[in-house]
Amino acid sequence: MSFKAVKGTRDFYPEIMRVRNYIFDAWRRVSLRNGFEEFDSPIFEYLELFTAKSGQEIASQLFNFTDRGGRSLAIRPEITPSLARMVNAKINSLARPIKWFSMPRLCRAENPQKGRLREFFQWNVDIIGETSELADAECVFVCIDALRELGLSPGDVALRYSSRALLSAVLKALNTAEDRIPAVTAALDKRNKVPPEAFDAMLKEAAGDERIVAGVAKFAAMEEGCLEASKICQELNIGQTPEIAAACQSLASFRAALDRFGIGQWCRYDAGVVRGLAYYTGIVYEVFDAGQSLRAVAGGGRYDNLLEVLGGPKVTATGFGMGDVVLGILLEEKGKLPPLQAQVDCFVIDAEESAFDAVLGTVSRLRQGGVSAEYSYKRQHIGKQLKEANRRGARKALIVKSAQEAGLKDLVTGDQADMSMDEAVADLLRAFGVAG
Repeated sequence: MSFKAVKGTRDFYPEIMRVRNYIFDAWRRVSLRNGFEEFDSPIFEYLELFTAKSGQEIASQLFNFTDRGGRSLAIRPEITPSLARMVNAKINSLARPIKWFSMPRLCRAENPQKGRLREFFQWNVDIIGETSELADAECVFVCIDALRELGLSPGDVALRYSSRALLSAVLKALNTAEDRIPAVTAALDKRNKVPPEAFDAMLKEAAGDERIVAGVAKFAAMEEGCLEASKICQELNIGQTPEIAAACQSLASFRAALDRFGIGQWCRYDAGVVRGLAYYTGIVYEVFDAGQSLRAVAGGGRYDNLLEVLGGPKVTATGFGMGDVVLGILLEEKGKLPPLQAQVDCFVIDAEESAFDAVLGTVSRLRQGGVSAEYSYKRQHIGKQLKEANRRGARKALIVKSAQEAGLKDLVTGDQADMSMDEAVADLLRAFGVAG
C-alpha cells in the first residue's frame, strides 16, 4: 500500500521549506520593525466562533467535527475570530492600541486550484482599539513594507481599496431591503472575479429591483475623484445622508494617510473590492498582481463589531491577511526568489584516519560556538570529502591533520592556508560564530 499527500495539501521538502522560511522570515522582520507582537491560537476552536459572524462563504468551507463530548468544533479557516476571542478574554488588562501579528496554519474545504489550497499559512497583522484611519493606513503600510522586503514593486502588484461603510450607506439610500444587502454585497465582491455578464446576472438576482441594479452598477464604476457625498448622491439620484458623508470623509482621510506614508503609488480606489467576510465594516482592500492572473495576494480591512459579536465590548479593530500560496507563486513568476541552497559554514575533513577523533572534537567546538559544521560519517579519501563539502554548500573546509594541525580552505575562492587547530577554529568562530 502506498500513500500520497491529501489533495490540496503540501509536503515541505527541505528545498520547499527554504522558500517558506524565506517568506516567514520577511514577515516576522517587517512585523517586529513596525511594532507588532507575535501571538498564536489553537488550531481548532468551537464551531460557533467561526459561524457567528464570518459569513456563509467561510461557514461552507469549514473542516468541522464533533468531539467525544458531543461538542461541535472546527479547524480554524482564519485566525481573526480567535484573535477577537483572545482579546476579549483579557480586554481590561491589555494596553491599547493592541498591535499583534501571527503566521498560522489554516484549513479550508475548498476546491484546490492554482493559488488556492485546503491547507495554507497566512500572515495576519491587526491593530485593535484605534478608531483613526491612520490605523487602517498603517496596516496597509505594513502590507506593502513586506511586499517591498520581498523585492516586489508597484509594477508587480497593486492594492485596491474601497469602503464597506460607504457601500452600505449607498445601498440603504437606494432603499435596498435589509435582508438583500448581504447578497448584493457578495455579488459586488465578484465584480472583478467573473465575466461581466455573469456579474450582471448575479447582481440582478441579488438586488431584485432594476433601480437598485442600475444604482449599484453606477456606484461600482465611480472613480476616486467622484467620491464626494454630493457627487455620489447626484449621480445616483439619491438623497444625501449622514452615513454617506461620514464614509466619504473616512475614505478621504485614509487616502491622505496613504500619501503621507509614501505609498500612494501602490494604491487605488476600486468600488468592486468589498471582501467576502461578513464582519467588515469600513475600509477594505485587496492586493493583486499587476496582470490580475492570480487570486488576491493579501486582503483586509476594518471590523469594528466583531469583538462585540463574540461576547466582548465594542472595540474597534482593523487588519489584514497575506497567504503564502499566492505570494509564493508570484515571487517565483517574477523571479524574486533568491538562490536558497542548503548551506553550512564549515565542513570538517580528516586528512587521514588517525585524525578522525580530532574531527569529532572540532565539530563539537565549532557547533557550540555557533558555527554550523558538518563532516562525513564514512572514512573516505580527502577528495571525496571535499566533493561532499561542496555538495552540502559549505563555505569553508577545515582539514584536520592532527589534534594540533589543520588547513583552512575557502571553498568559494579556493584559497587554502595551513595553521594550528586553535587558529583555524578561532578564524571560523570570528567569521561565523557567536563572536563573529
